[in-house]
Amino acid sequence: MKKLGFGMMRLATLDPKDASAVNIPLACQLVDAFLNRGFTYFDTAYFYSEGKNELAVREALVRRHQRSSFLLADKMPLARLKDASPQEQAAIFDEQLEKCGVDYFDRYLLHCITRETYATAQRLDTFAFLSQKKAEGKLRRLGFSFHDKADLLDQVLTEHPGVEFVQLQINYLDWEDERIQARKCYETAVRHGKQVVVMEPVKGGRLAQLPEEAAALLRAAHPHWSPAVWALRFAASLPQVELVLSGMNAMEQVLDNTAALDDPAPLTAEELALLAQAAEIISRQPAVACTNCRYCVDGCPRAIAIPDYFALFNAEQPLLRRGDAPRRDLYLDIEGGKPDACVACRQCEIACPQHLPIIDSLRRVANLYRG
Repeated sequence: MKKLGFGMMRLATLDPKDASAVNIPLACQLVDAFLNRGFTYFDTAYFYSEGKNELAVREALVRRHQRSSFLLADKMPLARLKDASPQEQAAIFDEQLEKCGVDYFDRYLLHCITRETYATAQRLDTFAFLSQKKAEGKLRRLGFSFHDKADLLDQVLTEHPGVEFVQLQINYLDWEDERIQARKCYETAVRHGKQVVVMEPVKGGRLAQLPEEAAALLRAAHPHWSPAVWALRFAASLPQVELVLSGMNAMEQVLDNTAALDDPAPLTAEELALLAQAAEIISRQPAVACTNCRYCVDGCPRAIAIPDYFALFNAEQPLLRRGDAPRRDLYLDIEGGKPDACVACRQCEIACPQHLPIIDSLRRVANLYRG
């Protein structure tokens, strides 16, 4: 299997204000191009596209291609199951099979394990439930995606040694970040003998749009590599990584990424040193490290479109550095509650897989645009 997987989370939409309105015709084109170039792995989840991603996968992939021609991964939404019963857990699994239009999943994961969601999985005995589904032929390989510290990962793998792979957030910017602990988590998985699937290799697109100083540094070494290619090849160079997921929503991304990981050689020591320099440059920027997963949005009592404000705030930074005024009109155009309406309930920070200080960051945004 080639090392690139198609992360369906970031599919293009027909309406930029409606994440559920997936552009199915474009998704079909991207899926076809991906398969035609010899890549086969697709990743979806219950929450993606506001609950409509699995349906989009069925339309763009399952109904149009032989089942044997692709591998499909889905996930148990542990965040949804905090107060659920085992029967509700079973119903969600069956619902996912139906929505995707398949009889089995090639891979299935417990979604977004943190200390809170691991407690849910333990209460519902989710690992045992999914092991039984594997025995029934409803899934082929069992794993989990992880968004916490390395000590918890070690605990989970020790208590559930039958898990076959782990999905980790790994990129060159987070490699030594103590909030994410990418290197430590990778090394923990390796120590337990588990294969690793990489998510967020481009950090939600942040590593595709670099500060010019960092971009120039990388461009001088490889003029024809895009910043995203550098990020993908960093993740693919790790020996225990069997697959790197990339969320793609445009044809140029599919063509660029499949070319980069068609048969990639590991990065050299010199290339890795350049990425370490680029990471240091990026880390000096005042941007909010949001990946636009939107897990923070559901349940916000003030309906604040948190990722949209962070995206605007980040886009303003190069303009502010050259002396431009903040674009308050764009700030006012974002629908829903404004950042200064935040009541600091912390549900967003609990949900955030990046462990961002969202409340403080919303205050920074509010202060920038205060009229």
